[in-house]
Amino acid sequence: MLRNTPEGAHLILKRYATGIRAIILPGVGPSASLAALIPLDRDGLDRIEAFARLYRALHHLPVPPDRRLTAQQRRRLRNMLRAADGRGHGAGYREIAEAIYGPASVVAYPWKTSPLRDSTMDLVRDGRAMIAGDYRKLLRHRRRPSAGARI
Repeated sequence: MLRNTPEGAHLILKRYATGIRAIILPGVGPSASLAALIPLDRDGLDRIEAFARLYRALHHLPVPPDRRLTAQQRRRLRNMLRAADGRGHGAGYREIAEAIYGPASVVAYPWKTSPLRDSTMDLVRDGRAMIAGDYRKLLRHRRRPSAGARI
């Protein structure tokens, strides 16, 4: 996909699943070296790590695994989105719990005092928060705030 604007030619390289967005500045030929602009904001280190992964992929080097999310976090995120989606389509909490944990797990406890009931309600709440914009938090590494850092 290519779109020309006064700033340059905007394109999306579809070589990768999400695509890579790029701008070719006016007057830059096809043999010119590429450059990356990385904002040095509070997400700067995450952006640098992402760029390093991109660079390695573009140069056919081994790409290290993405460490932003653990397998457990990925599983919880998947369940949060399933729960919020189910609730948005009119499913009750018990139905959602059965879809996520299985019917046998749900009937193991009385529903009103079941830990799966509380867990399902938390998944719905957190899934809705993700949909409302909190999903960006998933892309950041957790860091302790450093004294005096004001980026």
